[in-house]
Amino acid sequence: MLPKKKEHPKEKSRLHPRNKHRERYDFKQLIASLPALREFVKRNEYQDESIDFFNPAAVKMLNRALLQHFYQIKDWDIPQNYLCPPIPGRADYLHHIADLLGSQNPTGKGDKIPRGNMITCLDIGVGANAVYPLIGHQEYGWSFIGADIDPVSIASAQRILDKNPALKEHIKLRLQPNPKDIFKGILQKDERVDLSICNPPFHASAADAQAGTQRKLRNLKQQKVTKTVLNFGGQHNELWCEGGEERFIADMVRQSKQFAQSCFWFSTLVSKSASLKSTYKALELSKAVEVKTINMSQGNKSSRLVAWTFLTPEQKQEWVATRWK
Repeated sequence: MLPKKKEHPKEKSRLHPRNKHRERYDFKQLIASLPALREFVKRNEYQDESIDFFNPAAVKMLNRALLQHFYQIKDWDIPQNYLCPPIPGRADYLHHIADLLGSQNPTGKGDKIPRGNMITCLDIGVGANAVYPLIGHQEYGWSFIGADIDPVSIASAQRILDKNPALKEHIKLRLQPNPKDIFKGILQKDERVDLSICNPPFHASAADAQAGTQRKLRNLKQQKVTKTVLNFGGQHNELWCEGGEERFIADMVRQSKQFAQSCFWFSTLVSKSASLKSTYKALELSKAVEVKTINMSQGNKSSRLVAWTFLTPEQKQEWVATRWK
């Protein structure tokens, strides 16, 4: 006897209202956009069409289909074993941070979110996938600077842009020459950006990263996992760094002070609620003028964005008046 068909909510209501991925995946539409996805789509035990989310090739093909169907990104690909990020979560970050910009735009009418090339966003750790710039430009028309310490990631992101020539003039890639620097070596003298975004490395060591992956797979499979398969991939610099996200974010906050007048809103994803205390402490020590915490949810996972600025209300008004025209 087949298991009873599982009832699913019509919408993923915890995602941002503008997120294009609130509804369940329509595999017929996705296959129409990318026929190569067809071989990975099967009926699961509940007789729903799905893919094997433990298969890295299937996960990557799903991402290709989502990017092509919803964002008109052609021929997206990444090197083997590089991070293949979940698209709905990345889109959520961008929509929430767009709302933050809109809340600072008193001259806007209706939808106050500033759109177009006059908005520049710095993506710290653009990765081989370049997903944030791809989605951010297609959704809001923003320009992006994508920074990374890994030459392979920069080369991969450039290949994606080369295959999507309409995006090349809006997304620029820069290699960070010093892994200890975050903004220095990337932001040029007198250069201004309206946003910085970041997905920090989550774990503090390779062992922690492997243990975390095993926990995730155990929770998904509801059974013991002895062999770790990174279904979403990830190189060491994408998954872990010394001190984990807590130290990375503290370093980012400290270094952002040196570029206080160069960025309207700095921001970062904070995956662990335990990292918030040290983040707020670093912001206090750096004398951030304003701090915002934005809660996000995807499925059963909760996270949050922390954004900060060193600009006074008067400086913010001048920034909006001179740049957001």
